[in-house]
Amino acid sequence: MAVINPAEMKTALPPGERILGLDLGSKTIGLAISDSGLAVSSPLETIRRTKFTADAAALIALIAEREIGGLVLGLPKNMDGSEGPRAQSTRQFATNLLEKVDLPIALWDERLSTAEVERVLIDEADMTRKRRGEVIDKMAASVILQGFLDFLRHNQI
Repeated sequence: MAVINPAEMKTALPPGERILGLDLGSKTIGLAISDSGLAVSSPLETIRRTKFTADAAALIALIAEREIGGLVLGLPKNMDGSEGPRAQSTRQFATNLLEKVDLPIALWDERLSTAEVERVLIDEADMTRKRRGEVIDKMAASVILQGFLDFLRHNQI
């Protein structure tokens, strides 16, 4: 497969399979999963990053276990829409992952996803800093994936 345009995901995805959303950080990878109807995103877990090979092995195990048919990686763009080093790192991660998995991968603008989650966890859930640190990455992945699922639902092909 390849890195595809987000609008192509629905046709590239095998029927009934789910999408795994990834929020790539330098120390962790937040994960979220869609339902098989591609309507709802749920936070899944956070992987502590080590080396790419170990990170990829953990993802491959989850892909097999959870019937994943496609991946969405949050693309960290600058507020002006330009791409910096973190976006380049995400693109490289996607390219490297394609050597290990045969799934469609879409990149999705993740601007402000972590800030949105942080605000919700502080204002609405009144979570401690320690507890926020434990859940923020998978929650950000869920926000990214939900935005992508909403896009798919509103842009029927």
